[in-house]
Amino acid sequence: MRQSYLDYAMSVIIGRALPEVKDGLKPVHRRILFAMNEIGNDFNKPYKKSARIVGDVIGKYHPHGDAAVYDSIVRMAQDFSLRYPLVDGQGNFGSIDGDPPAAMRYTEIRMTKLSSFLLDDIDFETVDFAPNYDGSLKEPAVLPAKFPNLLINGSSGIAVGMASNIPPHNLIEAIDATLHFMDNTGCGIEELTAIIKGPDFPTGGIIYGHSGINNYFKTGRGLVKVRAKHHFEKSKIIITEIPYQVNKSKILERIAELVKEKKIEGISDLRDESDREGLRIVIELKRDANETVIINNLFKHTQLEETFGVIFLAIVNNQPKILNIKDMISLFVDFRKEVVIKRTLFELKKAESRLHILEAFKIVAQNIDEVIELVKTSDSPSVAKERLMKRFNFSEIQARAVLDLKLEKITSLERKQIIKEYEEILDKVKKLRDLLGSEILIKNVIKEELKLIKDKFGDERKTEIVQEENEVTLTDLIPNEAMIVMITENGYIKRTKLSTFKAQHRGGKGQTGIKSKEEDFVANSFCANALESILFITNMGNAYKLNVYDIPETLKSSKGKPIVNLLNLREKELVSSVLPIANFDKDYSIFIATKNGQIIKTSLDKFANVRKGGLIAIRLKDGDEVISTQIADNALKNQLVVIATKMGKSICVGINDFRTLGRGAMGVRGIRLSKNDSVVSMDLLSSADDYLIAFTEKGYGKKTKMTEFRKQNKGGKGIIAIKTGQRNGFVVSVLKASGDNDIIIITSNGKIIRINASDLRSIGRNTMGVKLINLDENERVVSALIASGDLKEIEQK
Repeated sequence: MRQSYLDYAMSVIIGRALPEVKDGLKPVHRRILFAMNEIGNDFNKPYKKSARIVGDVIGKYHPHGDAAVYDSIVRMAQDFSLRYPLVDGQGNFGSIDGDPPAAMRYTEIRMTKLSSFLLDDIDFETVDFAPNYDGSLKEPAVLPAKFPNLLINGSSGIAVGMASNIPPHNLIEAIDATLHFMDNTGCGIEELTAIIKGPDFPTGGIIYGHSGINNYFKTGRGLVKVRAKHHFEKSKIIITEIPYQVNKSKILERIAELVKEKKIEGISDLRDESDREGLRIVIELKRDANETVIINNLFKHTQLEETFGVIFLAIVNNQPKILNIKDMISLFVDFRKEVVIKRTLFELKKAESRLHILEAFKIVAQNIDEVIELVKTSDSPSVAKERLMKRFNFSEIQARAVLDLKLEKITSLERKQIIKEYEEILDKVKKLRDLLGSEILIKNVIKEELKLIKDKFGDERKTEIVQEENEVTLTDLIPNEAMIVMITENGYIKRTKLSTFKAQHRGGKGQTGIKSKEEDFVANSFCANALESILFITNMGNAYKLNVYDIPETLKSSKGKPIVNLLNLREKELVSSVLPIANFDKDYSIFIATKNGQIIKTSLDKFANVRKGGLIAIRLKDGDEVISTQIADNALKNQLVVIATKMGKSICVGINDFRTLGRGAMGVRGIRLSKNDSVVSMDLLSSADDYLIAFTEKGYGKKTKMTEFRKQNKGGKGIIAIKTGQRNGFVVSVLKASGDNDIIIITSNGKIIRINASDLRSIGRNTMGVKLINLDENERVVSALIASGDLKEIEQK
């Protein structure tokens, strides 16, 4: 059983599945081309029915199913399967959509002009022939290919315990590399890779990166990433080329599935506009769709991006072997030398045989009367032959040729032609002998043949190769949109697109921003870019880090997801502040304010590597908790820290008045609080044009110029920012805003109102303010935030 399996495995490896390195063909393809050549089915002859060729192949050389043979013929005729087709087909030979070809009784074929160069030297005893399957005929073990077909057209096949997957390459590049190798046999692989850029697929596409190409050139194995070629038109993505061996209709089906399953959003229509001019897939986009994000998602989830696994495995001396690019070229060149030598020996033998006859004809031409008289007086042909051999020292072959000479050949003109032919053949023999004696001349013959094929069939590359490997990362698949992140008192979190909240005038009722459970309300909210990192500072003084896109995106009215599912929070630990961070740069500082008025200033780079379990940001005393956190640019020397309390007090302190402390310190006193008062917010002021907007729990607020708040020393009691009382209630927050910022106000019932800061007129510091939002009974304002100009710009994009 063991031996039988080994015999079967070698039969499949050698006789069916793997290509021969010399001609780049598997047995079935070789037999098809040989059978076509045998019946004169050449490129310059009329087409013949495919069924006729299939019948010849399976009847004479390939005792397998007709479907297998016809499928092989079809593939050799498809210009999207072979870079340089070897069969010229007439009729329906399938399509890139996976449509089947017409039956073999309908289609017609003949060899292409290029395939004739695989068989040119077949009649010159250049390759070995072996008996066919029943011993009735002979078939070539390999075709005397004049060009490196395995490198140019590639091959793929699965044998027993091994597989080959060789990509096609450009004919000009492959031949130029072969010529370079012949002139510099000691050249390195790097020199060859500089000439052969990489695979050149018949369907085009774009190869990203050179590492995979360099790997298989050096080792015979590598991974090549191929993407579809596309461009953007107005609200459209146009696909014009797709990866090799990918079914176009399946790509369309997959895109439709992704849209239906809402895995990709922003596509409004999908059409296939391919025609005789070429492939064209049109993807219509919705008005607000991000075309870059959509194409990256399509690369990630469809066959618009494929990885071609290269295995340079071929048959070498009847054994499977993995080759590098230099091995493959070297073996082909050695084979061509062998073919040229055998062809030259065949031609020399033929020329010498003819010369031997012409030598006799020349003697006859010089002694025509004597030869005629000798033959005329002989009793029989055998006597005449003996007399000729004796008189002129002819061999038996020469004497027979003289006796077979037609009378017309003894005319004066023909005698001159004989002498001329003799001199030509004599010169040819000399050249053939010189050729056999010189390796340089043999190489020159091979090079001239290669240059001829290059000039006849060479063309431009179809597949583009780009330098950088643009890996599709998760961030490439996510739209860079402005988001509102909301956290409820009971620990739910979500993000919603800022664009879903339309601006309203002050005094409006607002829109529901989160559907919270009974007695739950929004305790914290923040605007952030979807691709930014977010630093979470908790009430217990710990720091955690997430990407904004890690937070679940939901509808406006959805309640979100428990934050404990995203952060490893401790018991009774709640998030008090969230900060968008582009870079954890030491040129920035993080300020943390606590309920009891403590402030800590720490370099931002100390939070670059936050463990999953969090880091200690500030050490708190019993009964204290973190209220607010801000990021300050150290370059802005005149920047002020504004600390506000629930009883309407505020204090402005310069950022440089706070010494930078290490992460985990207790901080210093920022403001001295009155009895029952506590800090509700902290913000940073950097421009004299900034405003401070105060928000109270009963929906009132006011906008005041920054210049009305004088700078004070840290630890002071502060001054009045807004009056509190029965009408206003306590202060919720005091925030910085410019004239055109949008204000987002969130209530305990989850309602949101968005108004523009320019709708509020500036009023004095020691005033009550105006109504900003109408509240229902038992409803109160719990949070407020400012939509900054850069986020509004992102949203518009």
